[in-house]
Amino acid sequence: MELFETLSNPWAIRAILASSMVGVMCGMIGCFIVLRHMSMIGDALSHSILPGVYVAFLVVGYSTLGFFVGSVIAGLITAYLITWIQQNVATKNDAAIGIVFTTMFSIGVMGISSLHTSGGGAHLDLKDFLFGSIFAVSNEDVLLIFMVMVYTLISIVLLYRYLFITTFQPTIASTMGISVKAVHYFLMLLLSFAVVSAMSTVGVILVVAMLITPAATALLISDRLKVVLAIAAIIGLVSSVLGMIISILVDTTPGPAMVIVAATIYFLTAVFSPKKGFVFSFINRKKQENKIAREDILRFIHKKKPSEEGALATAIAQYLGLSLRKVNALNKDLILDGLLSESGGRFYLTAKGVNGAEKLVRAHRLWESYQVETMGLGEGQIHDEADRLEHWLDEDILDEVDAKLGFPKQDPHGSPIPEKSNIKNTLLYQKPKSVVTVSKNQMDESVESDLWEMGILPSTKLYIDSIHKDHVLVRKGDSTLEINAEIAKSIKVD
Repeated sequence: MELFETLSNPWAIRAILASSMVGVMCGMIGCFIVLRHMSMIGDALSHSILPGVYVAFLVVGYSTLGFFVGSVIAGLITAYLITWIQQNVATKNDAAIGIVFTTMFSIGVMGISSLHTSGGGAHLDLKDFLFGSIFAVSNEDVLLIFMVMVYTLISIVLLYRYLFITTFQPTIASTMGISVKAVHYFLMLLLSFAVVSAMSTVGVILVVAMLITPAATALLISDRLKVVLAIAAIIGLVSSVLGMIISILVDTTPGPAMVIVAATIYFLTAVFSPKKGFVFSFINRKKQENKIAREDILRFIHKKKPSEEGALATAIAQYLGLSLRKVNALNKDLILDGLLSESGGRFYLTAKGVNGAEKLVRAHRLWESYQVETMGLGEGQIHDEADRLEHWLDEDILDEVDAKLGFPKQDPHGSPIPEKSNIKNTLLYQKPKSVVTVSKNQMDESVESDLWEMGILPSTKLYIDSIHKDHVLVRKGDSTLEINAEIAKSIKVD
């Protein structure tokens, strides 16, 4: 109850509004900074605005607008000096950043500190600029931050295509007539705006954390830039508001509390992110290890050809270097999947298991042939590499290798290469109520573009729910997609 009373005060409302807008703005701009590997420049600009604050104070006195203009000018001067040194002086890029920002920072600290020793009662509290003073923001501060945020968001929306292509493909952008340098300096302007706006909330020391941490967190969650921008903005907003509330509850400095919240969200995401988190990476790694072990079991039984006598679990465990308990568990799964059968303690390949084993043997022997024919390796050098890669080579790659080698019948050791199985490439529109994998080789680039727009990448598994006259409903993970029938008739799947 006491917290709500505190948050209802005008100064608290201003603080919430200011920190929220700064969090959103820093989160979105930070995405481009991280993707362009410019994190150090963000740090440099945050430290280099102090000379602008000092000069503005000398010219117009204590003025929010004056500090803003002076800081932006100082930030742009810093960005220009760093870029000029990097392009014209034989100095490493990171060294140029360090030289410029430490010099600018030192000038600002010396200037602001000199105000304490000079007469006239002039006073600027250096720690307010270094660590922020969110509870002291005025209505003028809130209005200025709001205007800067709106300008920043509009700029990102209108110039999204230019920011996108110059971030990922600067060379192509140049050939299209887009000025990469102009976009770079405009991004530096937006970055300067964000840094100056954050000066009153987290201060110049910690603003780089609010630029980098939400963006880095968002990139752990998604690979699509528009989604990343939205997630980073939300994380920046949550970090700012929650950090301020925590600072009130435990009576600590708001700026560091916001950074700690952002860092906590980052570490939780790094652990539990569905795509790149430690937990799911560990699970996926174990799944891949099990897949390889299952395939090795099939290949072992196929190689030994125990069609009459079968294979003992102990023999499999000894050959593959696995525990007997592990082999029994894997064999149980293979039986459930219809790849093995068991009788009298011995394991046999089913027809489906033979097909799976021959796929693996085909991959192994084709890759051995490829290494000899195109890499010039000897027969004694090829087995281990083929043993490792046979589990990763999909049908499309194997077809290319097969064609390049002229469809060989034997590997370099004289062993026969199994023919390709009868699994054929078909179209998405022809496979209702089934699980399919999107083929890597589509009919043309327009189909690949349509798939990319829908967020469907090659080798993505889809479950086809239903097929209608004008559309097809498919499930990708937890999401359901509606694909136009004409497009579905052009999408090749396995």
